[in-house]
Amino acid sequence: MPDLLHKNFEIIKMEFKGHRRHFYKNDREYPVLIGDYLVVETDKGEDMGRVTSVISLSDDCQSCLPVSGNTILRKAGDADWNQFRDNQDNEKMTYSMCQEKIRDLNLSMKLMDVEYQLDKKKITFFYTADERVDFRELVRQLASVLRTRIEMRQIGVRDETKRLGGLGSCGFPLCCATFIEDFEPVSTQNAKDQNLPMNPLKLSGLCGKLKCCLRYEHPVYIAELKKYPNPGTPLVHNNHKGIVIKADIISELITCDFDNDTREEISLDDIKPYIEKAREAGLTAEQPEIVPDLPVDENELKAIEDNS
Repeated sequence: MPDLLHKNFEIIKMEFKGHRRHFYKNDREYPVLIGDYLVVETDKGEDMGRVTSVISLSDDCQSCLPVSGNTILRKAGDADWNQFRDNQDNEKMTYSMCQEKIRDLNLSMKLMDVEYQLDKKKITFFYTADERVDFRELVRQLASVLRTRIEMRQIGVRDETKRLGGLGSCGFPLCCATFIEDFEPVSTQNAKDQNLPMNPLKLSGLCGKLKCCLRYEHPVYIAELKKYPNPGTPLVHNNHKGIVIKADIISELITCDFDNDTREEISLDDIKPYIEKAREAGLTAEQPEIVPDLPVDENELKAIEDNS
């Protein structure tokens, strides 16, 4: 007999305009396939999105995913598609109208996108700004023309890039536009721990902030670097005193400087006896002098750092 205490259910992952992604429980047990378009109920009104994943879970795994409390209403029909296309045309006209009103009111804001709910119960205007904007008059003028609820939502540069999409320096679509659900803080320490050059042009993504992918391998580097001696660790090799400069976990080589103005790369397995010799000689750790390949502008690095 089937185990009735652990009934399986489906979680539907859907993507909406601007690469918004949410999880929904398939309560009505629709036969849903990847690529289907569904109409869902949200706190703003009805919305239509594309199914990107269908996940089967048991009841005791309900907390595994951040499932939305909203409901799947139906599969998108002809009427929904007609309304969806009509909304797309209206979004373009509304965008132009709002841009004109922003110029007339001389507001310091950049309109980024306009999004209609499927049932037109709400229109959301996404914008970026360097400071707080008093858009009350703008909202009044928009509401008098559009005759529906208006929401002005300020977003950051990372969210703006996520909505726009594009290709990263790796040649693939941006991670934020394909699978990243929530942005996590990224700091220059992520790059330093991976021995990456402190070059803002190479470390920053299309949004102008540090690349999100700097976090992907960072935990591996932290775990592996624990096996290696810290920079400044003294050692004795061929009767010359030296210190550890840096470690490369990929090649498993450790760069060392010696008192005869030479630099050598020593493997992790071979370096341990040399460190032991320095310990027996009573040598203490020193702060290594690392000269960067290119001058580093700390203010420029700080500007692209994102700790939000």
